[in-house]
Amino acid sequence: MIEMKSWLPIAAESDFSIYNLPFGIYSQKGGKKHVGIAIGDKVVNLFGLSENQMLDVASAFFAQDYLNDFIRLGKNVTRKVRLDVQRLLCEEDSPLRASPELLIDQSEVQMHLPVRIGDYTDFYSSIEHATNVGVMFRDPEHALLPNWKHIPVGYHGRASSIVVSGVPIHRPMGQVLPKDATEPVFAASSRVDFELEMGYIIGKDTSLGDRVSTAEAEEYIFGKVLFNDWSARDIQKWEYVPLGPFLAKNFGSSVSPWVVTMEALEPFRVAGPKQETKVLPYLEATGDRNFDIQLEVAISPEGSEEQVVSRSNFKHMYWNMAQQLAHHTVNGCDVHVGDMMASGTISGPTPDAYGSMLELAWAGTKPLEMRDGTVRRFIEDGDTVTMRGYADKDGVRVGFGEVSAQVLPAKVY
Repeated sequence: MIEMKSWLPIAAESDFSIYNLPFGIYSQKGGKKHVGIAIGDKVVNLFGLSENQMLDVASAFFAQDYLNDFIRLGKNVTRKVRLDVQRLLCEEDSPLRASPELLIDQSEVQMHLPVRIGDYTDFYSSIEHATNVGVMFRDPEHALLPNWKHIPVGYHGRASSIVVSGVPIHRPMGQVLPKDATEPVFAASSRVDFELEMGYIIGKDTSLGDRVSTAEAEEYIFGKVLFNDWSARDIQKWEYVPLGPFLAKNFGSSVSPWVVTMEALEPFRVAGPKQETKVLPYLEATGDRNFDIQLEVAISPEGSEEQVVSRSNFKHMYWNMAQQLAHHTVNGCDVHVGDMMASGTISGPTPDAYGSMLELAWAGTKPLEMRDGTVRRFIEDGDTVTMRGYADKDGVRVGFGEVSAQVLPAKVY
C-alpha cells in the first residue's frame, strides 16, 4: 500500500482516512442535497470542486438527491474522481487547500439516503447464524437445511422502508401466536430484533436475461454500507411458512450514509471459510473474496450509556458477494444501479460475536444484563441500536462510520 499523507489534519482513529474517501449525499441547513466525500471530520463539496475546475466531471452530477447518476457514469469515472480528490488532499500546493470553504464540518450537515433503491435483496449467508437458528428451532443434528451449502439463500425485501441512519423505527404491529394458543392475535411485536449486516450497492445495469459471473461480479458492485435489518421475531414465526419473511422484515431497515468503495476495501481482502460442499460451476470463485471488516453492535437504553453487545467480522461470511450476485442473476434476473443487496446476519464463531438478539439471548432464554440494571431478551422501546464497522491493516484504517436508530413505541390507531 502506497503511504499517503494529507495536509488536512485527520485523527488517527478516524474512519474517514485519506485511504477511504467514501461517497454520500448531504445537505446544509435544509438546503439542496449534494454529493460529497468524507475526509476526517469534514465533507468535501464535490459540486464546488467541479465548479472551480478541480474535477473534470460536470457539476450537475454532484447536484443530485442520490448517487445513482454519478455511479452510472461507470467505475472509470468514479475511480478517477476519488483519486483526484485524494491527490487534492495530499498535494501541498493543492487548489483545494486554498479553498477551505469547500471543506464543510460534518457536524454542520445532514446526511441522507445515499442511493435511490430500486430493489432490495437480503441473503442468509453466515453459516454460524444459519446453524444457530437451526439448532434453536429445528433438529440440532440437522441445523442447516439441505440446500444451504449449495446456494446463497435469499429473499426479496421492501426497498421503500430502507432509511438512513438516525431515522427512528416504530415497533411494528402484526399477527402473533401467543404461547399455547391456537389462534393468532393482532398486537405489537414483543420480539423486535436487530440483525448485524452489511449491504452492497449495484453499480452497473444488466438486461433481463443476462447473467453476471463470479469473475466479473465485483465490477457490478460500487461499494458497501452498514445495514441493520430490523426484524420482528414473533411476527416472523407465525407468518414465515410457506413463503418466508414478509411483515416481520419490511417495517424498516437502516443503512449508514457513507458508501465505502470497493477500491478502498481492496487492501483488506482475505480468504473466506472453506466451502467443503462442492458448488456448481457458476458459483465457483477464485482468489480472496472476503474482507476483514471488524463490526460491533451497541445498545443504548433510553437515558443510559451505550453497551457493546456484539463484536463480529465480515470475513466470517460463508457465501461471498461475488457468489451472491452470480446466483441472483443466473436465471436472467436483471439488476440496476442503486439496487441494494444485504449480506444476511453476520455472526461469528463465538457467542460474543453473534449478530442478533435472537442468538445473543438465545431466543430469550439467556437475557443480557445491561449496565443500568435492566435485562434484554429483545429490543425495548426507547433503545437505540448502533452498529459500527472498520477495516485496519498496518495502521491504515478504512471505516464506515455508523448506522444508528432508536426504536419507538408502536403507532396505535
